[in-house]
Amino acid sequence: MGSPSKPARARRAAVAPAVAAAVWAGASGCGIVGGGSPADLDVISVSSPQFRDGDPLPHGYSCRGGIGNPPLRWSGTSGAKSVALVVDGNDSRDGAEVHWVVYNIDPETTELGENTVPRGARQGATTSGKVGYVLPCRADDSYRFTVYALDAKLDLPAGAPLSESLERIAEHTIARGRLTATNIQ
Repeated sequence: MGSPSKPARARRAAVAPAVAAAVWAGASGCGIVGGGSPADLDVISVSSPQFRDGDPLPHGYSCRGGIGNPPLRWSGTSGAKSVALVVDGNDSRDGAEVHWVVYNIDPETTELGENTVPRGARQGATTSGKVGYVLPCRADDSYRFTVYALDAKLDLPAGAPLSESLERIAEHTIARGRLTATNIQ
């Protein structure tokens, strides 16, 4: 394939620190995972057939229902080498809590089924240290389902530590989109 052009390398060099800082702030409880909106990032459209942006998360996808992750759909990842997904909840009292990290999703994938992980994708550790979707429980939190288009497949093992996976996602992000549930239904 060859190496990226000078403008592409310069854009990533300028964007990576901003995204890394935003992701790190969220992981450390100081902000939102994947927060901020660097102007150079392309936008991914993210939706779910189960809820709209700004609506409550249906209780079935919380610890009260136990179904697992909600289905998601996205578009706008053309040019990506892989896709990642980070689900986090934010409470101003307790800070951010990461509920799921999935990376190395095939860039041709445009949807995620209910309670599934795309074939070939890997899951990283969450705030609790568990690997996989950790059902959210805090009824008044906002829950963000953020999809990242990446310029590389991540060289991380399954179960990678949260700080490492978030940092690598931030370093390789070229586009981002988010679906937010305002609380749990």
